Amino acid sequence: MDYKIVFFDVDGTLVNYEDGCIEESTRKVIQQLINKGIRIVAATGRPLSMCQQLRNIGIETFITANGAYVKHQDQVVHKIPIAKEIVQAVKAFADEHKQSLSFFTEQLSMNNVQEKETFKAMQETLSLLEFPVINEDILTQEVYLMCLYADEEIERRYASQFPHLLFKRWHPYITNVLQHDVSKSIAVQAVLDYFNLSPKEALAFGDGDNDIDMLEQVGFGIAMGNGSEALKNVADFITKKSTDGGIEFALRELQIIV
Repeated sequence: MDYKIVFFDVDGTLVNYEDGCIEESTRKVIQQLINKGIRIVAATGRPLSMCQQLRNIGIETFITANGAYVKHQDQVVHKIPIAKEIVQAVKAFADEHKQSLSFFTEQLSMNNVQEKETFKAMQETLSLLEFPVINEDILTQEVYLMCLYADEEIERRYASQFPHLLFKRWHPYITNVLQHDVSKSIAVQAVLDYFNLSPKEALAFGDGDNDIDMLEQVGFGIAMGNGSEALKNVADFITKKSTDGGIEFALRELQIIV
């Protein structure tokens, strides 16, 4: 198949899960793909402001906030903003009950509840070295995603309090709080439509359960060796770990680069 676009998850895929760096072999093959005219898309739970490392290796298209906000160069391709009254209500409930809540605009910010388990989860999923800024003006901004940092028991309280919202857990201590469904697969399709490409012309790499729908959306899905068992079960190919040159290995095995 003549693939024309490749979607990459970021943390644990493009970026090493151990040290937060991009392998030199990965940098080189990304440039090879670009030189061949293949479009590269980073698909991440990060906000856009945390993607500069990826811009530096030539990536221009970003699926951010787990699919809620998509941008190609300076053009917004897809966005699903949350109504301000919903942001206000959920923030007030989280503040009252002392749960951490993060907000995704093009930047990442949070409420004023900063606790140990939250920081651990942020480190694991976004490679953060410190808490995001506390944003007291969030109600004046367009928010695309909120993340609640809590266990399943607390999540059930929120689901009861806000029955009209969607709660999608993607980490033992993180749940997406959504007005409308967002996912990497919905965003992938928006990107394909934007470039007038079909799913059959697309490859995707991932490592986590939140990449399952992305791999299922494209013509060929590749799981990293450090990926979850659930993802490996739906992948068309399992490559080496991100720390072992897994992206280069897969692209060479599939003869997409030589």
